[in-house]
Amino acid sequence: MSVKSVYLVIGGRVQGVGYRYFVVHKAEDLQITGWVRNTPEGKVEIEAEGEPSNLETFIDWVKIGPTRAIVQSFSISEITPLRNFKTFTIR
Repeated sequence: MSVKSVYLVIGGRVQGVGYRYFVVHKAEDLQITGWVRNTPEGKVEIEAEGEPSNLETFIDWVKIGPTRAIVQSFSISEITPLRNFKTFTIR
């Protein structure tokens, strides 16, 4: 099974709206591992690893976010090396 690793930065109304918990739930549903955290600048950072088709579905969900979120900016970078995370956590 091939694995892909990406780094995402999401901006907009993404703090104080349950965004990190939404991300963890979607990651667990799609067997994605990695982490999510808020930044001091009011954005959310995500490092995620998983099977490419599951990761694409995860990215589609992250672009939407939970009901109260408003995603205004989104950047994605493929990263290496693979970190071989065991779970998906909030940092």
